Amino acid sequence: MAILLVIAFFNKNTLNDFISENMKDLTDSETDSVAELIDSKYNYSENGLNYEFTILEFGSTGCTICKQMETELGKVRKSKSSKINVIFLNTNYPENQDFVKFFGISAIPMQVMLDKNGIEFFKHYGFISAEDMIEKTMEYSLK
Repeated sequence: MAILLVIAFFNKNTLNDFISENMKDLTDSETDSVAELIDSKYNYSENGLNYEFTILEFGSTGCTICKQMETELGKVRKSKSSKINVIFLNTNYPENQDFVKFFGISAIPMQVMLDKNGIEFFKHYGFISAEDMIEKTMEYSLK
């Protein structure tokens, strides 16, 4: 049993990706309306807002790691060198369930990064530092 737990721990990201993709496949007709909403809010090339990236943080107020992420997200918001829009989406709220399904959120906390056009380019499960989040946006910018 211990061996299975160790294997599961080291493969948690692969497992989350698998579950996430299956969740996306099961989404219903709401997908189009969510895609339109994401495009209208987070496609900065079209809507003219002065951001380069969006970080969607999926979490809950009762989650310990989610609370730790609040500090890191605050650092990203305050970063003078970045133009990153940070949005917290509480997975317990009914109004966020379409986003949860659309992005295939299988566990929290989950960070989804969108580029200037509102296109997902990075997804991460668990704790990630502000420095690492900013670095991911810089790496993407260089591509």
